Amino acid sequence: MKFDDKYFAKFKFTKEQIDKNLKNALRDLDIAKKDEFLDVKFNYTYTALLKAGITLISFNGRKAKSTRGHHIKIIEILADLLADDGISALGNLMRSKRNSDLYDGGIEVTSKECREYIHFVETILGKVKQMVKSELEL
Repeated sequence: MKFDDKYFAKFKFTKEQIDKNLKNALRDLDIAKKDEFLDVKFNYTYTALLKAGITLISFNGRKAKSTRGHHIKIIEILADLLADDGISALGNLMRSKRNSDLYDGGIEVTSKECREYIHFVETILGKVKQMVKSELEL
């Protein structure tokens, strides 16, 4: 795996820090599942996706830098580490939708889309959790 130094710095995370990153991602997904507002569901699902990537990146001894384009790179690395091109496709669709919401006057997200995004991120987080927990025995 090639981590671009522009987006990722070497960093030695403890098992506890990696576990905290994972729990943070799972917490966001839990909020998305429970909240009734579709915008909240969508935004928390998207942050859970990013935090899943951050968890795997930290597990691999890197820290994401807050720089232009870092969300794209987090999604790209997550897809590479899990060997799943679908993560890039749907993850970047979510990112684009989130950007439209922030910069283009808002979006409308449907309950069907939210269900699909939640299921997608739930699957990813299951894989991340399995990978991290089995290696670190947390």
